[in-house]
Amino acid sequence: MLAVEQVNLEIEDGEFVALLGPSGSGKSTVLRMIAGLEDISSGEIRIGDRVINDIHPRDRGIAMVFQNYALYPHMTVRDNLSYGLKLTSDLSAEAIRERVENAAEMLGIEDHLEKKPAGLSGGQQQRVATGRAIVREPEVFLMDEPLSNLDAKLKMHMRTELQRIHDELETTTVYVTHDQEEAMTMSDRIVILAEGHIQQVGTPDEIYNRPANRFVADFIGSPAMNFFDVRLDGGTLVGEGFEYPLSKATAETARGATTTSDLTLGIRPEDLEIVESPTDRTVQATVDVVEPVGSDNYIYAEIAGQEITIRVSAAVKPTVGDTVYVRFDEENVHLFDTETELNLFALAEQSTNQSVESVS
Repeated sequence: MLAVEQVNLEIEDGEFVALLGPSGSGKSTVLRMIAGLEDISSGEIRIGDRVINDIHPRDRGIAMVFQNYALYPHMTVRDNLSYGLKLTSDLSAEAIRERVENAAEMLGIEDHLEKKPAGLSGGQQQRVATGRAIVREPEVFLMDEPLSNLDAKLKMHMRTELQRIHDELETTTVYVTHDQEEAMTMSDRIVILAEGHIQQVGTPDEIYNRPANRFVADFIGSPAMNFFDVRLDGGTLVGEGFEYPLSKATAETARGATTTSDLTLGIRPEDLEIVESPTDRTVQATVDVVEPVGSDNYIYAEIAGQEITIRVSAAVKPTVGDTVYVRFDEENVHLFDTETELNLFALAEQSTNQSVESVS
């Protein structure tokens, strides 16, 4: 059974990087390899200038926060925070006490130092687990889905807390999650993994607005991106039940990035608009379901038998069964090669950047 076939990644000092992907993508295994809890069969793992392949986990300069808090139930919060330092450092009792109290104050648990884990809420236990990593003053924090056991409101609060702590400590952080909202809101960069391979590395904005391939485009975003099988006929995208004319420049960009005319058109629900009258940039659809979601409505509709999702303002309330006209603007569409599933516009941008670099 193969676990993580190939990962090549460089993380800058002080970065907050999220490893994001579906279950089985290899993200936790990568984290455990960095920690030294899993052996690697080839390659190197470096922290700074040190190759740490054969260095014991406790000597790697890392501190790990796990999904299950792994607190010692018979120890107080103070003892949970200090225990690792007592085992792995030669710090004096006074230095350990100072680190523990500073971390507790940073995390807002200074009033709970003499309590045991059973007397704490889930959020407080998570703070203790995080504090245990902070007191070690590591070179790298490794976090393996640390918020997954918290309720939605507390999870949002703890995201903010972890961001504040990272900004204050400026410690390099590798954060594993399957929650795209966590990754998008907390990270400097996101690494999208699938089946042990990196699909894309980029800022949250790059990942969302310029997905490298169809997998990334489909995985990121809620509701998910809409996809249509289309054919590029001259300067027009021809799909089942619609035709969509492209500008000359966009059509040339697409043709320059692939040798096939069979493509996949992708567009996010929020980039679709319901308008009153048809134009050459609209598609006719039939409304199936209207789902109110607070300030938005999710409209589920059909185009020639294919279901699409449209995200609109709550003020837009079509009736089920209505025929509506859906408009999407060219600057918001994505085109993917049906064979390679690569984003043609991202390929064209990459090619342009490489040309500029070679000239300079």
